Amino acid sequence: MYVRSFQLSDYGPVTALLEDVLSEDCYELTMGAFARQLSWDSDLVLVAVEQNEIVGMIIGTIDNNKGYYYRVAVMPEYQRQGIGQTLIQGLKQRFEQRNVTKIMITADEFNEKVLPLYEKLGYATGDFFRSFQKLSIVAG
Repeated sequence: MYVRSFQLSDYGPVTALLEDVLSEDCYELTMGAFARQLSWDSDLVLVAVEQNEIVGMIIGTIDNNKGYYYRVAVMPEYQRQGIGQTLIQGLKQRFEQRNVTKIMITADEFNEKVLPLYEKLGYATGDFFRSFQKLSIVAG
């Protein structure tokens, strides 16, 4: 298994992976973020490849010099084999190469079940960025 940057030819397999692994609501939300990130900086989208098949992916972004892990997904039959950890570490290296000042984990209602994985890798509760507010809501 190896991790590399997303390539345009990965779009079909990655969307199929996300559709398989994520709930319908999470998939819709993730696809919007995935498209935005690809248009901004595709080097922060990584895929895990095993025998020429994409078995996992991670989406990250940088905002105001902070790196954010957005979504990590691994095919069910490949879960609990260290692929998620490898993807997280690969993205961390990208963040460090770009000298981000802090790395955060986007903790929305869909990421709650993977937060223990980040904790296992040394991230603390203070590293979790919780935002459940819809972006379309304007504060008055």
